[in-house]
Amino acid sequence: MNNSGLMTIEDLADYLKVRRRTIYEWLKYNKIPAVKLIGQWRFKKEKIDAWIEKRSV
Repeated sequence: MNNSGLMTIEDLADYLKVRRRTIYEWLKYNKIPAVKLIGQWRFKKEKIDAWIEKRSV
């Protein structure tokens, strides 16, 4: 994770222990909270953690 608190696809794949391809599939179907900045996907750890919590209930 970089200093801005945003994760790249690579960071997120490592964090969630999934393949990058899985992240791209989730993005394709809007299944994961993300923002596209200057043509690159970024993810806030807090939003990802909330997304995980929401799905584990």
